Amino acid sequence: MSDSLARKTQPQLDESLLTFLPPFSKLESRQIRAILDQATTRRVEEGAAIFDEGAPAERFYLLLDGYVRVVRLSPTGERITALHIPPGQLLGIARALGRTDYPATAVAAAESIVLSWPTRLWDSFAAEYEGFSTETYAVVGQRLEEMSERIMELATQHVEQRVANALLRLINQSGRKVPGGIEIDFPITRQDLSEMTGTTLHTVSRLLSGWEKQGLVKSQRKRIMVCDAHALVVLSQP
Repeated sequence: MSDSLARKTQPQLDESLLTFLPPFSKLESRQIRAILDQATTRRVEEGAAIFDEGAPAERFYLLLDGYVRVVRLSPTGERITALHIPPGQLLGIARALGRTDYPATAVAAAESIVLSWPTRLWDSFAAEYEGFSTETYAVVGQRLEEMSERIMELATQHVEQRVANALLRLINQSGRKVPGGIEIDFPITRQDLSEMTGTTLHTVSRLLSGWEKQGLVKSQRKRIMVCDAHALVVLSQP
């Protein structure tokens, strides 16, 4: 299906969807309308890939709802979770990195809704719309800083510190208050945590089981709640 036909079969999206999002917050309503009129909407089931590492970067995306896990494969074929992206952010922005392919795979960590545009529109968006490029590069900088911190953790911290830091990062980015603590607001497994922290599923399971007995966390199927964030902060320190 062509982009134009796909857009014709979708209900018209309201400009308010983008008004307060950083790449578009400085734009007038008519400019946002023009951007939305060129977008394609897609619903992505949990666990499905939005795009794959190494594939041609034919489109760039905006996550309207849900959460996205950014995954890379190591030379030995191991999955490494590099980042989690919350709603309201761009992804698949290979053009901003000077690439023609996607550097990682984007997987829906929960059922998600994305808007997308052909990559050929990237340069015109950057040239025509105030704040689009500056806000985009600010996000790129934040992600690079987070990845740098993760690399330092892998190189210098014990596994217990890495797992504690990963949980703290997740509740800071996507936590919601629930009775008894703060729950990570998307499905996450112990395998996901092992891929985030460069350790084994057995080690993560052992740590979480021990922390659960101490009342620090609660872990159920695809759900993790932090009950004592201060204790995790202490555990995350050298």
